[in-house]
Amino acid sequence: MISYITGLITHLNPAFAVIETNGVGYGLYISLTTYTHLQTKPNAKLFTQSVYIRDDNPKHYGFADEEERELFRKLISVSGVGGGSALLMLSSLSPAEIAGAINTANVAMLKSIKGIGDKTAQRIVVDLKGKLGKHEGGISQILTPSYNKNRDEALLALTTLGFPKTSAEKALEKAIKQQGISTDSVEMLIKQALKNF
Repeated sequence: MISYITGLITHLNPAFAVIETNGVGYGLYISLTTYTHLQTKPNAKLFTQSVYIRDDNPKHYGFADEEERELFRKLISVSGVGGGSALLMLSSLSPAEIAGAINTANVAMLKSIKGIGDKTAQRIVVDLKGKLGKHEGGISQILTPSYNKNRDEALLALTTLGFPKTSAEKALEKAIKQQGISTDSVEMLIKQALKNF
C-alpha cells in the first residue's frame, strides 16, 4: 500500500490532481479542502487511499493531511458509503462540519449532501458517533483563499465528480443567480451548486 506521494503538481482541478514523482504521474481524486490547500503550490505531499470496487478497478484518492484521510477511511467503513460518496461529503462540508454533524446526530445536515439519503445518514451517525478520535472536538476549517477562478473550473469539478454536464450547469447557474454566490471562490461555488441537485 502507498501511504503518500510527494512530487510536482502537473494537473489540478477541484476534484482531481496529478502528482509527478520519478517520471510517473499519479492521478488522485481530491476533495475541495485538499484542492484549496494545493492551489498556490508547485509541489505537494498527498496522503493516499485506494478503494477497490473490483479487483481490477481501484480508485485512488489523495488528501492534504492525515486527518482528512482518516475521516475518509471512517466514512467508507460505513455500509452504503463508497469512495465517491465520502469524497462528495468532504467536498460539501468541512471535516469539522461532518464531525460535528455526526457527534450531534444532525441527520438533516448529512442528508443535505447529494447522494446521502435518510437511511445512510442515520447509519453514519450510528456507526461513527463517538468514534472519530481527533475529529471529535471538530477540526479547524481550512480557509478558502480568494482567487479569481471561474465557473468553468467548477463545472469541470462537478462533471469529474460524476454529475451530468447539463445538470451541473443548471446547478451552477442557480447558485450564482438565485443565491448571489460570487464566482471568485470555486470552492464556495461548488458547495452551493451541490445543494441544487
